[in-house]
Amino acid sequence: MSAAVPPRPANPPPGALLDTRQRVETPEGIDLLLRPAGVIPRALAYLIDLGIRGLLMLAMFMLLAFLGELGTGLGLLLTFILTWWYMVLFEVLNQGRSPGKQLMGLRVVHDDGTPVGWSASLLRNLLRFADILPFGYTLGLLSCLSNREFKRLGDIAAGTLVIYREPTPARPQLPDVPPQLSPWPLSLEEQRAFMGFAERGASLSAARREELAGILAEPLGVPAAQAEARINGIARGLLGSGNGR
Repeated sequence: MSAAVPPRPANPPPGALLDTRQRVETPEGIDLLLRPAGVIPRALAYLIDLGIRGLLMLAMFMLLAFLGELGTGLGLLLTFILTWWYMVLFEVLNQGRSPGKQLMGLRVVHDDGTPVGWSASLLRNLLRFADILPFGYTLGLLSCLSNREFKRLGDIAAGTLVIYREPTPARPQLPDVPPQLSPWPLSLEEQRAFMGFAERGASLSAARREELAGILAEPLGVPAAQAEARINGIARGLLGSGNGR
């Protein structure tokens, strides 16, 4: 009698292999979904910042050339500041975004999703000298490709993460109807229900809207055909007053 062959494990869905999103919990207990940025967008952002710094240094040396040796000394000092503090100042003072990262839709945060601070930003940028070894960011590239968060050595040491900056979702527009008062004081859950119906109305068919609104026709004291307009009016009133009284 032959031994039973154990079943092969099912292959994971393709999306699971490509999904690099991370869910983290903030100190306030809020779950955040972070999308680490890959090598290509990060490289493009760095090249943009490198070009901006090059133009700034070119303009700076052209202006300081009129000061002779003093200008040369000032140029070297400003070059040092621009080289080492350009990224740090932008990352800390501009919500983790240098001009290059901002153009590419990226930002730097701590591993827990909180805004990056001075010490972490300074450490991750000072360690670029290790990432560029032996040439052309070889170590940094190998580090990024060896972990699912695409962290270079500076990010690993500083506990930082480069992520895609999620756009702020636009609030759905309510129907353009006159605001009305609710015939009874609304609880918070009821207010959310009225607002949810008005905000989602455009994505529902007319028959579905009429069906849902008809449930409240009797409590609202209106015919079923007018219930939808009444609900939208109450939602518009909630938006303006903040309550259902």
